[in-house]
Amino acid sequence: MEKQIKIALVGAGMFGADVHLRTYADLQRFGIGGQLARIGLDEWTRDFAPVKFDLVAVATRSEASARKAADHFKSITGHEPQAFHGDEPWNDILEAIPDLDVMAVATPDHLHTQPVLAALAKGVHVITEKPMCLSIHEADEIIELAKQKGLIVAVDMHKRYDPDHLRIRDDIQKRIGAPLYGTAFLEEPLEVSTSTFKWVESSDPFSYVGPHWTDLIHHYFNSKPVSLTAIGQKKRLIRDGINAYDAVQVRVDYANGMSINYHNNWITPADFEGPVNQGHEIVGADGKVESDQQYRGFRFWNNGGGSRTSNNHFTRDVLRTDGTKAYVGYGVDSLTAGLAAIGAVKFLNKTRDEVAHLYPTAEEARITVAIVDAAAKVRDLNFKYLAEGKGAPVTARFGLDGITIVDPNRSGEGAESVFQRIYEKAI
Repeated sequence: MEKQIKIALVGAGMFGADVHLRTYADLQRFGIGGQLARIGLDEWTRDFAPVKFDLVAVATRSEASARKAADHFKSITGHEPQAFHGDEPWNDILEAIPDLDVMAVATPDHLHTQPVLAALAKGVHVITEKPMCLSIHEADEIIELAKQKGLIVAVDMHKRYDPDHLRIRDDIQKRIGAPLYGTAFLEEPLEVSTSTFKWVESSDPFSYVGPHWTDLIHHYFNSKPVSLTAIGQKKRLIRDGINAYDAVQVRVDYANGMSINYHNNWITPADFEGPVNQGHEIVGADGKVESDQQYRGFRFWNNGGGSRTSNNHFTRDVLRTDGTKAYVGYGVDSLTAGLAAIGAVKFLNKTRDEVAHLYPTAEEARITVAIVDAAAKVRDLNFKYLAEGKGAPVTARFGLDGITIVDPNRSGEGAESVFQRIYEKAI
């Protein structure tokens, strides 16, 4: 019997139509063997050599964009996936393709939960973009259903796979001693919030790209958050009639004593020399590590083009002898890890628990979702109070009793008026 993994892609915007689609195109043509060594799973190369990967469906909100994505995939591979469209096209996919193995979710941030739960309910594994969702309650629902069904939910936390970050995790962070404090920043171009995405009023720059860093810091140190504060600004996008935050700053304090500041915006001018500005640094008791992911020493300029930098580690084209281009990089590695774990469950008789260490799990993503959820509530309150001249005193506390918003400006008297429990399960 032919070994096959059938994949459906829901969402073909900036990331879905590029990273996901091109990753699945290479899998369609050549299988997964060539990618396994990059994530330390080359021991499975022979086992997975016969496995065929088939992108059987793509789905978007509009018929035109779904058709465009399907046509683009066909132009690369010669294979044309079915095109679905509508407000909830994942339901049509699950009905039309009952033997689907994987649903890849690359919808806008606030629209992840529905397709993820729909897929799990039908017995389908999931690979989803970050953040897994925006609500800690939804995260629990996803985790419980996946556990009940024995299914994998892999979250695309690709910064874990950046070779610089792997060096920090496996070597440098042990040299610099106990972590004290740090900063992580990722600043997106203005076009993302003004033209690329139409849903920015339903999210914010921290919820959108901050999860990369909160996941990475947790991945480095395996320490849970104990408190946070957050603030945001609205000045630039308002000029374009967009009621969304320009920038958000979140400080998270962790159980191991470290404090990390996360800075994110999506208003970087088009004249900036890189696709994004990003990096992080961590100060330890015995040293410090600095990692600049925007400028890694690669710079070029030309007449009429200005001075530019590129991230050749995230994804890059490798020319094949037939003139086509392989697609490799840490952006692909994260998807490979999730698919490898799914393949191991389907073909190598591995259990869900046995492969959980191979990919960013829903349980790990829950930590980031808790931070994102609490930060949004704290941010909005502090934004409101600043406008009223009351400062920005609101914080959130995490613990075994859940998440508590601490708001000194709440009306009333006594501790109950200051502390508001918004979630009652352990973080």
